[in-house]
Amino acid sequence: METSFFLLTLIGILSSFVGTLAGGAGLITLPAMMLVGIPIQTGIATNKFSTGFASLTSISYLLKNKELDVKTIISTIFLSFIGGVIGASVTSSISEKTMNSVALVLLIFALFVSLKNKQWVSSVQVQKKKPNMISKCLSFLIAVYDGGFGPGSSTFAILHYMSQQHTYIKAVQLTRVFIFGSCLGAFIVYYQTGFVQWHYAIAMAIGSSLGSQIGLLALPRIPLKVAQLMLVSIIVLLIGEMLYKLASS
Repeated sequence: METSFFLLTLIGILSSFVGTLAGGAGLITLPAMMLVGIPIQTGIATNKFSTGFASLTSISYLLKNKELDVKTIISTIFLSFIGGVIGASVTSSISEKTMNSVALVLLIFALFVSLKNKQWVSSVQVQKKKPNMISKCLSFLIAVYDGGFGPGSSTFAILHYMSQQHTYIKAVQLTRVFIFGSCLGAFIVYYQTGFVQWHYAIAMAIGSSLGSQIGLLALPRIPLKVAQLMLVSIIVLLIGEMLYKLASS
């Protein structure tokens, strides 16, 4: 028990550190938890709790420093919360093979977007677009995906917000709020279905909170190009892992 608690805390620190710099924390946590023998549904539930907890600390920081207004935060959480509930409800009733197949397709798409779209590292200030119905639908679908499985969802959200002409920094801030809503909705579903195991969840939450703070401190010193390279490398490795799992099943 103590060994697994310590190991999961380290996984949380590493994944949240990378996630703070470039997104994609779930790309580390889920495979790592599966490698230590945690069932995929329990791993997803654990990841939702720890990521949501870390995102909540980010929201408190954003409010304290007046980076986002309350109205924006509430509307973002409301939309992503509903998507997270729906995504988690669907995931709890489908097989691991189906989940891995969906993840493979989305990871390939994430790799394509990450390689082709270099704008996500930009910090140039431009006038943002007002969200339209299509934008809201895309946000909702990302929340559904995040609630259901989630690897790469932060990256999708960052790219989506940047497509609305937000700066990279603002897109990351909105993504932290967005992920809190989807994780909260998903966690409620997983809690009701009995997938939550608190010793896993608490260990990951502690690690994620520490990793997030370390990432924020290191952010000014690490080139975003390096962070992007880290994320692309993780996606490539995960695509290989998903292909292996599907071929072995």
